[in-house]
Amino acid sequence: MHKFKVSLIITTYNWPEALFLVLKSVKNQFRMPDEIIVADDGSNKETASLIKKFSKEFKLRIIHSWQEDKGFRAAMSRNKAIAKAKGDYIIMIDGDMILHPNFVKDHIYFAKKNSFVQGMRAKLSEQKSNEIMKTKDIHFKNFDKGLKSKRYGINNTFLASIFSGTCYINKLNMLQTCNMAFYKNDALKINGFNEDFIGWGREDSEFGARMLNSKIARRDLRFSAVAYHIHHEGNSRKMLDHNHEIYLNTLEKKLVRCKNGIDKYI
Repeated sequence: MHKFKVSLIITTYNWPEALFLVLKSVKNQFRMPDEIIVADDGSNKETASLIKKFSKEFKLRIIHSWQEDKGFRAAMSRNKAIAKAKGDYIIMIDGDMILHPNFVKDHIYFAKKNSFVQGMRAKLSEQKSNEIMKTKDIHFKNFDKGLKSKRYGINNTFLASIFSGTCYINKLNMLQTCNMAFYKNDALKINGFNEDFIGWGREDSEFGARMLNSKIARRDLRFSAVAYHIHHEGNSRKMLDHNHEIYLNTLEKKLVRCKNGIDKYI
């Protein structure tokens, strides 16, 4: 097992009911992170109260990294959280991802220098999501009827050893920070997330593209570090075309660092 400090960053925005389940799943981890940072893109006081409540229950540091609500600014929120992180290794999830008890342990075991990790998400059906929001029961089994993507809900060491590893094909396919891990120094090397991205779309892929351009390899983690995604309506796509142009510019020019990044918080 690697010996380094781990920061778990959870992004959120005005959905404390889901964040409650996520933090509850963190409490169930076999290997706890060394700190938790909630990257909050402008939630109201209800979220702050929830985090304060959990801070009293955890035996580790929980930081509420809040910024004013000025629309969807996930890149900025993540950068501020990464800048506050004391860990050597960052595991990043969304505030609608319920973690398998082995989640943190699996990520730590799979970590490798000069690489970043893309994990999977097992999507819960709308019916199952509504059910767990009421019951607060976050225990799932392999092939649970409430899973829309059952294969992604399997936690199996043998299968993980076969299907996980360095990604050589379609390296930019399905890059999502809902289940991603990387060394903090590698994120600083590329100047973190590009804050030119406003609104939903492509900020995750562009971050991954610059990682690859800086010779940080992508490794995919399968059948391990399982996380269950709570169903919800999607975000507005109105800024997608604009954001896609930023992403294409990074690909065309093979950019490593963004100008509008994390360095302003370091």
